[in-house]
Amino acid sequence: MIKRFTRNLLAATILACASLPAMAETPKDTLVEAWQIDDIISLDPAEIFEFSAAEYQAQVYERLIGYDVKDVSKILPGVAESWTVSDDGLTYTFKIRDGVKFHSGNPLTAQDAAWSLQRAVKLNLSPAFILGQFGLTPENVEQTVTAPDARTLVFKTDKAYAPTFVLNCLTSGVASVIDSKLAMEHAANGDFGHEWLKTHSAGSGPFKLSAWKPNESLVLDRNDDYWQGKAGFRRVFIRHVAEAATQMLLLQKGDVDVARNLSAEQLKSLDGNPDIELEDSPKGSVWYISFNTRHPPFDKPEVRQALKYLIDYDGMANSFMRGIAVKHESFIPKGMLGEIDDAPFKLDVAKAKELLAKAGLPDGFKTTFDVWNASPSTDMAQSIQSTFAQAGVQVELIPGDNKQTLTKYRARNHDIYIGRWGTDYQDPNSNAETFAINVDNSDGAKSKTLAWRNGWQDAAMTAEAQGAVTERDGAKRAQTYADLQRKHMEVSPFAVMFQQTEVPASRKNISGITWGPAFDSNFYWTGKKS
Repeated sequence: MIKRFTRNLLAATILACASLPAMAETPKDTLVEAWQIDDIISLDPAEIFEFSAAEYQAQVYERLIGYDVKDVSKILPGVAESWTVSDDGLTYTFKIRDGVKFHSGNPLTAQDAAWSLQRAVKLNLSPAFILGQFGLTPENVEQTVTAPDARTLVFKTDKAYAPTFVLNCLTSGVASVIDSKLAMEHAANGDFGHEWLKTHSAGSGPFKLSAWKPNESLVLDRNDDYWQGKAGFRRVFIRHVAEAATQMLLLQKGDVDVARNLSAEQLKSLDGNPDIELEDSPKGSVWYISFNTRHPPFDKPEVRQALKYLIDYDGMANSFMRGIAVKHESFIPKGMLGEIDDAPFKLDVAKAKELLAKAGLPDGFKTTFDVWNASPSTDMAQSIQSTFAQAGVQVELIPGDNKQTLTKYRARNHDIYIGRWGTDYQDPNSNAETFAINVDNSDGAKSKTLAWRNGWQDAAMTAEAQGAVTERDGAKRAQTYADLQRKHMEVSPFAVMFQQTEVPASRKNISGITWGPAFDSNFYWTGKKS
């Protein structure tokens, strides 16, 4: 039930967004954010696979282990205080710290951690493939993930992988530890509490869910019994504000503490404002467009390559993407093992026309483009629509909220899609897996990667990417990913364009929030309001 204060805050914030009074002051103990959160589909850790929901998850749930946000190569303890790897590389044993409690008051045990991993594999929702990479299946997961006692978790893999790969995967959101007792109290029809957890929480993190209204607001309350100490904010109120201009006005008037989606021009105008603090937060997220190879003419390699020569990468990077992204054309982001800085494509209309003619389309063709109706997606899509037209490719833009465009994309019903992909864990396989691997291109495939969503399958590339995860020599592994990306850039249905820089704009009295390299490593609990 939403407390009276939360109801009043919701009403006040809605009124603020509508009427924009001369000056409002947010509650002293509450962080109020303006952010685009229309991508949230579910709040269940076994299903969460979107940016905003992943950030929510990081406030409410905890994982066995984490990583240093300033040096992602360093694995840190979470609810597991230590771990060991067997000599044969097949068994990972975690020691669960004592004294951690869920929001319900139930103690967090190794049994909860094992159940949470087993549950994710059995439900087999979008992020389950992260665990399935290690040979875990609904049939064997109760034997491969076990808790011999309340403080010990044993995780067994089907082969010896690079240990950093396994550990990095266990820092991902799908490895969040859920209160098994509370979830099972709400289970129905063998769903392990899934329907209930889509709109409720059962975590142990510094905040707990108070209310979520899709496409409207998300409210979190502080967990006063958090084992690492009380958060600096008693409440976090996140308001969905689609328009960057509205976010800007709310921030300037003091109606919100943080604006999350300001444009490059807006950020530039705020630089030097004594009331506003800007903080650059490079993210391991890449912006890309992709072509559905199940829909002709995108099944032709020449067409895909031609379209990559019809994107004005530099023009966008030097205008509306300046300050919020940098040009980047490969699928592994900067700062991660295997990164490359190759940029083989640039706007070259003559080259594109030559390739289209080779594909039998000298006059171009007509197509559709599904676009999230928010900046900078719409800005990029309009630029791409304009440059595509220079070679006779006529594009109809189909705008929709993030949930709508994602749902259509996941069903493989798009022609062209513009997306932003963030790493699920700090290992190059996170991106290689989704951009290059497609083991089953059928509609009923268990692993529905981005390659699958675009109907694209390359057996040799799949095998090369799969082999990289067992290479224990870091230099050799990095070289494999570098070679893989260069091949991928030439033939795949993906045009990677930019790597994101998040720039939260905050009122000066907000400090200490952790803005990490991924959205699920943004942490509110370290922040405070003076």
